[in-house]
Amino acid sequence: MTDLVIKQKDIIERILTLELVRVTERAAVAAARLRGRGDEKAADQAAVDAMRRELNRLPIDGTVVIGEGERDEAPMLFIGEKVGTATGPKVDIAVDPLEGTTLCAKDLPGSIAVMAMAPAGSLLNAPDVYMDKIAIGPGYARGTIDLDMSAEENLLSLAKAKGVKPSEITALILERPRHQNLVDACRKVGAGIRFITDGDIAGVIFTAQSETTGVDIYFGTGGAPEGVIAAGALRCVGGQMQGRLILDTEEKRERSLKMGIKDPKKKYDMTELASGDVIVCATGVTTGPLLQGVKFGREIIETETVIYRSVTGTVRRIMAEHRQMEKFRLD
Repeated sequence: MTDLVIKQKDIIERILTLELVRVTERAAVAAARLRGRGDEKAADQAAVDAMRRELNRLPIDGTVVIGEGERDEAPMLFIGEKVGTATGPKVDIAVDPLEGTTLCAKDLPGSIAVMAMAPAGSLLNAPDVYMDKIAIGPGYARGTIDLDMSAEENLLSLAKAKGVKPSEITALILERPRHQNLVDACRKVGAGIRFITDGDIAGVIFTAQSETTGVDIYFGTGGAPEGVIAAGALRCVGGQMQGRLILDTEEKRERSLKMGIKDPKKKYDMTELASGDVIVCATGVTTGPLLQGVKFGREIIETETVIYRSVTGTVRRIMAEHRQMEKFRLD
């Protein structure tokens, strides 16, 4: 490959990275118009429609390999859906048009519009099921945490690796009855717990910023789409993550087998969930610890977006002012 071709390829990739910002911005603005209305499905549908519309304008030959909606019958960008103009590079797409639908419906902090893109074959192609996840930030030896260890063992291992007492470890856990065993394990070893009601993509990312977030470890079960997207983001900022699909019915196992998953109990490393040159883009819907939410002014709409790119390890934040408000209403 000549230097000119390499340079042109890099330019195209940089332009495409910025184009993804437009995708999540539009989804976030569409959902934000329904903040606090108490209608989760309407907000989700607005985000999905806006994200699909913008994706179909991109010069890509894209396939949604992991999407959201089957599990809770929400509106969805369905798995296998083709997006883009079909004139550009073949890419995998993972989407969560509105992470934190309840947060948006109740106008609570932390709702985001988020997606990931990578070369074809780079993102885990899996049904929309739950995934068992565990993640920590950078600076620890490989094997410090493991899904095959108990929660108590993981907490003690992390404390030892960090050189602190277990009481100085803080775990972030999605507040659900199914996680009572994790809560019990934290209480037993004396670790602290920070609960979240939704938004486990941001929860995983928090582990990479433990000095500012105070979060040392994330574990629990959540959506597989969020797991794949979070793995892509964590690759950019550093850390370790493992995930295992929860295929607890014959129907789920059959669906996953058709998608190429031969081992239903396979433990996926971070790079198996999201390999290659992964770009993750997220725009705030409601203001939270990761991003500012959409702000509607009389003449300007303000958004904040964060873009992660694994191949360069860069994290970019874009504060945007959109003056064509009528266009946002009509597109």
